[in-house]
Amino acid sequence: MSSKSPGSDGKSGAVLVVGGGIGGMQAALDLAESGFKVYLLDNKPSIGGVMAQLDKTFPTNDCAMCTMAPRLVEIGRHKDIKVITLADVEKLEGQPGRFKATVRRRPRFVREDKCTGCGQCMANCPVRNEIYIVDEEETAIDVSPEDRVRIDEILHEHHGESGALVSILQSVNSVYNYLPENILRHLSRQLHVPLSLIYRIASFYAAFSLTPRGKHIVTVCTGTACHVKGAPRVMRALEKELGIRKGETTDDMNFTLEAVRCLGCCGLAPVMTVGKDLYGHVSESKVAGILSAYKNS
Repeated sequence: MSSKSPGSDGKSGAVLVVGGGIGGMQAALDLAESGFKVYLLDNKPSIGGVMAQLDKTFPTNDCAMCTMAPRLVEIGRHKDIKVITLADVEKLEGQPGRFKATVRRRPRFVREDKCTGCGQCMANCPVRNEIYIVDEEETAIDVSPEDRVRIDEILHEHHGESGALVSILQSVNSVYNYLPENILRHLSRQLHVPLSLIYRIASFYAAFSLTPRGKHIVTVCTGTACHVKGAPRVMRALEKELGIRKGETTDDMNFTLEAVRCLGCCGLAPVMTVGKDLYGHVSESKVAGILSAYKNS
């Protein structure tokens, strides 16, 4: 990539910003607003850097994505910013103000104008993965008549919907409170969908569980604000009160204890939920009282 359109002082009107983190993004925006053509280069598949992986930022505890998202939108819309990803600077020649950069861009093997970022190409890439098909034996699946009626009702409810698999799994999860193996196998045959694809979706979303869960799902927010306000103490109090550890279910199948990263209620920290009921400003002394109503239900 070479500099072009030199001005009267011999300097070029184009700028190369190496590194697409939050600093590089802001530098690209500032330079573009100053009238420069900006090439924003990063060796990752997308810009954002480490900040895209953070929950909160120090010292203000501002949401990292809330800080970064407006800049991502501005860069995508700005006519004078060209983003070059999966690329490395191999050589830099010239002098400050007028230089020539040799950039090597690694192939993506996908059409960028069609890419939605779903990741299916990575999961099914024939170069990275050996493609093979396992013939599933036509064995009988142990599904009771009552369960067959329930599943038929769910399938009828979502009949004709485009991409209804996730909705069907949500309905099954609401009926059984988890996704039983025999039901998933039955769905695979009924929908003519590979069982591996169903398990891929079921294991990806935290809302789904492949193991039996209690009637009441108790979750404790462990985000930054809740952690600082005492979420670990609340979790220990719940474990003591229920007699289980995080991720376990009580013997009577009444409670399952889980942790989540953020519930979006930082002003009420620390926060916990029981099913769809949310409780804010929770302390160790309040745990027993909150659970008592659900123990008696």
